[in-house]
Amino acid sequence: MSRILVAYFSASGTTKQVGDRLALGIGADIFEIRPEKPYTESDLRWTNPLARCNREKMGRKDIPIARRIENIEKYETIFIGFPIWYYGAPNIIVSFLKSYDFFGKKIAFFATSGGSELGKTVEKLKPYLSEKAEIIDAKLMYGNTGVKDLVDWADNLGI
Repeated sequence: MSRILVAYFSASGTTKQVGDRLALGIGADIFEIRPEKPYTESDLRWTNPLARCNREKMGRKDIPIARRIENIEKYETIFIGFPIWYYGAPNIIVSFLKSYDFFGKKIAFFATSGGSELGKTVEKLKPYLSEKAEIIDAKLMYGNTGVKDLVDWADNLGI
């Protein structure tokens, strides 16, 4: 078993592709963060102000997660991936961070986006981590980011 975990939420499959490549390249365990109630295509239609993704984001709602990570304490480093929604992480990522004790963990965030930057995403997520967790990096990725680039990133972080 690896002491490294790649956990990700993916709405359209792009973040999943990056997360899968990263885990494969660095030999990490992988965990998909999925909501209890799966998103439908209409739930993710951000151009509709009444779509579920918009109601959740604007309402700052916690999103129930379908399953938990067993023995999270065994991981030293956790990569957490997500798409950028409204210049930040989707609410399910906040729910995920609230669900575990990240004391003593090294955390690296990666996000995918069709055009938005990370902005203040990490600053907004930091309060949901233990003050003893160390954020070692945050990086915007693209769906076509290759295994070599992902491995190089992890190597540069000392992983």
